[in-house]
Amino acid sequence: METILIVDDEKNYPPVLAAILGDEGYETFTANSGEAALGVLKSAEVDLLLTDLKMPRMDGMELMVRVKELDPDLPVIMMTAYGTVEMGLDAMDKGAHSYIWKPFNNDQLILFVKRALAVRRMVRENRLLKSELLSQYGFDNIIGKSKAMRDVFETIRKVAPTTATVLIEGESGTGKELVAKSIHFNGPRREKPFIAVNCAALAETLLESELFGHEKGAFTGATSLKKGRFELADGGTLFLDEIGEISPSLQVKLLRVLQERVFERVGGTRPVQVDIRIIAATNRNLKREMEAGRFREDLFYRLCVLSLTLPPLRERSGDIRLLVDHFIKKYAPVRKAGTPVTGLRQDVERLFYEYAWPGNVRELENIIERAVILAAGGLITVEDLPRDFQKTVRASLPLEGIAPDAKLADTLGEVERMMIERALKMTGGIQAHAAEILGIAKSGLSQKIKKYGLDVGSLS
Repeated sequence: METILIVDDEKNYPPVLAAILGDEGYETFTANSGEAALGVLKSAEVDLLLTDLKMPRMDGMELMVRVKELDPDLPVIMMTAYGTVEMGLDAMDKGAHSYIWKPFNNDQLILFVKRALAVRRMVRENRLLKSELLSQYGFDNIIGKSKAMRDVFETIRKVAPTTATVLIEGESGTGKELVAKSIHFNGPRREKPFIAVNCAALAETLLESELFGHEKGAFTGATSLKKGRFELADGGTLFLDEIGEISPSLQVKLLRVLQERVFERVGGTRPVQVDIRIIAATNRNLKREMEAGRFREDLFYRLCVLSLTLPPLRERSGDIRLLVDHFIKKYAPVRKAGTPVTGLRQDVERLFYEYAWPGNVRELENIIERAVILAAGGLITVEDLPRDFQKTVRASLPLEGIAPDAKLADTLGEVERMMIERALKMTGGIQAHAAEILGIAKSGLSQKIKKYGLDVGSLS
C-alpha cells in the first residue's frame, strides 16, 4: 500500500485529506508542522509528501529542501491558498512535483496524487532495473576459475574504471559481449547508454547509416532524420561487435571518429561531436588481418589501447562443471513440471569433457537449456542431448596415430595416463572429483598417480 504524508498547520485540514485519500486505498500520515513531518519521515516509509506552502517556523519550501536531503526521489505536492503562479513555479524549480491551489475539489486532488505516485513508481522501477543490470553484468556472472579466466577477471578489473578503448578477441560464443557489458557497467559510464551493433550483420551502406545516422533525403527511403548508434551512445559506451568485418572505406571513417570523436551523418555536412567509450570485439586475428592488408594498421592500434583475449571452452575445460551448474540454475524456471533438474549423470559429464565445444560457452548453454526442458528426471541423461552432439562425441577414436606394431598394454597405459592427467587438470587437481569423472575409486586413482609418477600440483 502506498503511503502519503499530509502536512498543514490548520489542524482540521490533514484529517479531512486523510479521509479522502484513505477511501482511495492509500495509507496516510498527518502532521501540523514541518518539524513533526521530518519526525514522521525518519520513522516511516513515505511515497508522497503533500504539504502546505505557508506554515509558521518551517514553511513548505524549507520542508521540501530538508526532505530532499533524506530522500531525493520523494515526490512533493505543494498546496497553497495565498501564493502566486510565480511561487508555484519556483517550488517546482526547487524540486516539487506539482502545486495545487486551495480550495480544490476531491477529484483534482486525487488526480494530482495519482500522477505523483506514478512518477515515484517509475523512478523505483528504473533504479531496480539498473541494479539488476549491475548484478547481471558484474564480475560474478562471468563464470570460471581456470587460470585463463582469472587473468580475464584481473584485466576487466583494471580496464573497467578507465574510459580507454578496449579490444576483446576470442572465438564466437566465448562471451565477448558479456565481458563488454561488465566493463561498461562496472565503469564510470554505467549510468549512461550501452549501445551494441553487430558489424557483420549489415551490408556496408546499411552499416554506415546505422553507425552514423542519416539526414532526411540522404538516399531513397530516408524520409526523416535518423540518429546513428554513435549519437545514441553519447556519454556511454558503443560496443562494435565483429569489428574485423567492416570494409576498408568504413575503416577510414571509423578511424576519424576514434581520433576526433566527430563525424557527419550520411548525406550531411554538419559535424556531430560525441563523448563515447569504444569497446570492440572480433573473432578474427586482427594482427594477421593487418599483415594481410585487410585491416588498417592505424585503426588497429587505435582500437587496441587495452586488449584482452577470451579463451575457448576447450582450453578451460575445468570450468565446464561450474558453467553447467550456472546454466541449470538459470533455466530452472523454464521447466514447468516434473522433478527439478539438479545436475548431470556421470556419463554425460564425461562426454562434456571429451567434446571440443566448437560453439564454446554459447553452445554449452544451448544444450543445457534444451536438456533442462526435456529431462525426464532430476539428472540430465545422454538421451536428453541433441542427436548430432551424441554422434560427435561417440565417434570412434582414430587409429591413424597409433603405430601398426604398437603393443596393446603400452598403448592402453599411455591412454590411461593421458586420461588421468586430463581429469586432474579439469578438476584443478581435486582427486576425489577426478576419480568420479574417471569412474574409479579415489584410492585406485592415487595408486595410478604413483604408478605414472604424476605431479598433481603441476596439473592443478
